[in-house]
Amino acid sequence: MICFACSEEQTLMKETAAKLVQGAIADAAHQMDETGRIPDDAVRKFRELGTLLAAIPEEYGGYGMGNSPIMNSIILEELAAGDMGFAIAATLPALFLMPVMDCGTDAQKARHLADFAADPDGACGTLAINEPRFRFDPYDLATTAVRKNGSYILNGTKCFVPLAETARRIMIAAALDGTNGLFIVDRNNPGLTVGAREKNLGLNSLATHPITLTDCEIPADDRLGGDAGCDYDRLLQRTWTAIAAIGTGICRASYEYAKNYAKEREQFGEAIASRQSIAFMIAEMAYEVDAMRLMTWKAASALEAGRDAQREAYLARIYAGEMAMKLTDYGVQVLGGHGYIREHPVERYYRNGRGIAILEGMAIA
Repeated sequence: MICFACSEEQTLMKETAAKLVQGAIADAAHQMDETGRIPDDAVRKFRELGTLLAAIPEEYGGYGMGNSPIMNSIILEELAAGDMGFAIAATLPALFLMPVMDCGTDAQKARHLADFAADPDGACGTLAINEPRFRFDPYDLATTAVRKNGSYILNGTKCFVPLAETARRIMIAAALDGTNGLFIVDRNNPGLTVGAREKNLGLNSLATHPITLTDCEIPADDRLGGDAGCDYDRLLQRTWTAIAAIGTGICRASYEYAKNYAKEREQFGEAIASRQSIAFMIAEMAYEVDAMRLMTWKAASALEAGRDAQREAYLARIYAGEMAMKLTDYGVQVLGGHGYIREHPVERYYRNGRGIAILEGMAIA
């Protein structure tokens, strides 16, 4: 029997994340976007919920409760409804640690998972997948890794790497002998250069950077999974599902703001929500947000069951990218000229939503 109701635990976490957003993010999101800075206290409050520590096995200092892509998707939607940049920043350690939990060798797990468990507030690591080229395909990586004398030599350029400047380590996606793998590079490696903060259309609250790898040498032990490598397909499936969840959160926020505005804004003696053109846009936003969420949950449930979620995750991601551009545009249209004013959040949703279709590896479910 199919059930779409959240469990008691999921409902509690959803409500807790929503309260955090309402208390620490909703009123501050505009200022975060203007200043390009996310308050450390807000990130710390989310980390104190212990969602990532709960997924880390007990032998490495975590709570050993297991990882739940469904729960992660629910949380990401709530956080993104407050601000997309905050959703990525607050869950950033998962980008580095989840691949380690999924594919890491015993030594890699002992080192990196225990390191985070001992210092959950630290910027333990980030993930670099995106590359600065037209129609970037995460399966066709230009960044390369070559095995040489017990080491790997990495060369290439990445972009849109979240918080690369403050991360201790960066997980690099690179092509190796016809396959794709992940490689752990220390932030201070002389072969790795972190560029100046990127100036993007949206996602202004979050610092993203380009990085350049020039004959960057790392020990062979820092290839994720060792000689066996990692399950790169599953990593992408998890990141696609997470991006779909974030897109759902942005579109939901745009829909709710536009709906409330249309009910309160009066023209010619009546609320503009009574106008057919406005009502139809709001109705379309409502059912498309539900469709996005269901597609995301379908992908997340496949991942949670341990099945190959290639089809479900890819469709959820593609649909979220298309709807994020369409529905956030509707939000601006409902507000008319006011939608173009920065004091109204719909213009921020519009700018951030554009990134859903093009950004890879910014979050993980």
